[in-house]
Amino acid sequence: MRHLRRARLLVVLLGTSACASHTARLSPARSLFDGRTLTGWHVDVPAADTSPRLRSPFLVRDGNLVTLGEPRGHLITDAVYRDYRLEVEYRFPGAPGNAGVLVHASTPRALYGMFPKSIEVQMESGNAGDFWCIVEDIRVPDMVQRRGPPETWGITEGKARRIVNLTDGSEKPLGAWNRMVIEAVGREITVWVNGDLVNHGTDATADHGQIALQSEGAEVEFRKIVLTPLRRP
Repeated sequence: MRHLRRARLLVVLLGTSACASHTARLSPARSLFDGRTLTGWHVDVPAADTSPRLRSPFLVRDGNLVTLGEPRGHLITDAVYRDYRLEVEYRFPGAPGNAGVLVHASTPRALYGMFPKSIEVQMESGNAGDFWCIVEDIRVPDMVQRRGPPETWGITEGKARRIVNLTDGSEKPLGAWNRMVIEAVGREITVWVNGDLVNHGTDATADHGQIALQSEGAEVEFRKIVLTPLRRP
């Protein structure tokens, strides 16, 4: 599996290096997290609709943005973004688990009454960099190898929505900080984890939207969430 993924990585690298070189900084980078508050974000936890006293799974602790994992839901930017480079530094401080960064997010609770319409960049331990299609879609060159038979593909409940990443071993050991970079330019999304190119997709069905962080069963800490607007050529 490792050799197959390296071969795929080479193919994608050839196409992606040119793409990345065409982007340029449009304005200075800005942090989406001020280290003290959740200003600029709002919480959507479906279970809170019937239990208004339910605690929020998102908080600030010791200068880090923390998602507790339960109750499940999303922390969503108030603003909409397009053409940007997003740098996220995160870690699972306790047990390995699941979470994700959702880009081009729009309609809330569009899937399973929980997930906003979006393209998820997976953070789950061992699978960082997978794409998950959530009522939006994206393509990669070797779709059958990484998504399965075409007749199973889809963007709604019960369909093959996962597109497996390109590498093994890009994540740091449990408890160490990982750096994920997501570049969303036009209808292309490119993802790096700790400097490794782990995914590159084109022909996305959306090119702008909100950014969301998941509370999905595991505690995750974020110490950096920085966005740099980019200009397309």
